[in-house]
Amino acid sequence: MIGNYLIGLREGLEASLVVCILVAYLVKSGRREKLPPVWAGVGLAVVISLAFGALLQFGSSELTFTAQEALGGSLSIIAVGFVTWMVFWMRRTARHLKKELHGKLDAALALGTGALVATAFLAVGREGLETALFVWTAVKAAGSDGGSTQPLLGTALGLGTAVVLGWLFYRGALKINLSKFFTWTGAMLVVVAAGVLAYGVHDLQEAGWLPGMQSLAFDISTTIPPDSWYGTVLKGILNFQPDPTVLQVTVWSLYLVPTMAFFLAPGRVAPTAAAPKEPTPNDPPQVVPDSRSSAARADAGDGVRDRARGAGARSGGEEG
Repeated sequence: MIGNYLIGLREGLEASLVVCILVAYLVKSGRREKLPPVWAGVGLAVVISLAFGALLQFGSSELTFTAQEALGGSLSIIAVGFVTWMVFWMRRTARHLKKELHGKLDAALALGTGALVATAFLAVGREGLETALFVWTAVKAAGSDGGSTQPLLGTALGLGTAVVLGWLFYRGALKINLSKFFTWTGAMLVVVAAGVLAYGVHDLQEAGWLPGMQSLAFDISTTIPPDSWYGTVLKGILNFQPDPTVLQVTVWSLYLVPTMAFFLAPGRVAPTAAAPKEPTPNDPPQVVPDSRSSAARADAGDGVRDRARGAGARSGGEEG
């Protein structure tokens, strides 16, 4: 439930901030009459995202067990790919999200109502479809096939929290450091994605698409029973499995370690222009370099020496 709450919060807040930026821009520019097309695009994106999630849930239930496992494993890998791209993209562009959306909205205003609907739909629909796919795979990985509503409840609570935070952000009652928020939640989503990826590999092994189903890396089911409260917590947060196969552990490690290292590496976010640092008494004296090049300084020196020689020659002539 906690992992799905994080997914709902992270993805929902991204979509919520996009809507808030679009609405705030139109309101502040005195174009309130353009709000209905924006809300129409947002509503269309929500409907299609819900329909996509329902299609995944009810469509997969009509398949055979092997087909279900093959579909679930394949979609898990696709979902992890989308989410990985998304967390890197959002961390890189969080600082400039408002400027980017303003540019798209200006272009849409010039084209008309249909372009406004399309802009809002595309801005929100991408997050909606990613959320539906990733939540479905995460719910499946959490083992909720037996009818547990906790993963869906966690997702709903996360989305609800995101809507409230987005509204407070729009009203100016909440200031969010978008760069830090998307960095830390993105890092947590990388961990969740690693678990979903490992479970997707397990599905493909059960479907017979990948080998090694009987080659277990370890089995600590007696130490951490899956039905215990702490086993449930680990399952919900990390998609932990007490008896993974060797291939699952290998894929999990090969994804998590380099992805997390690359994601948290310094310099992943382009720094903004910083104001000059005020000097302090303890700072060493600053040497201001000459703006002229070495060649220019050499030419200037030669000119001084030439003028000195000329002055000397004239002085000698006058004395003679």
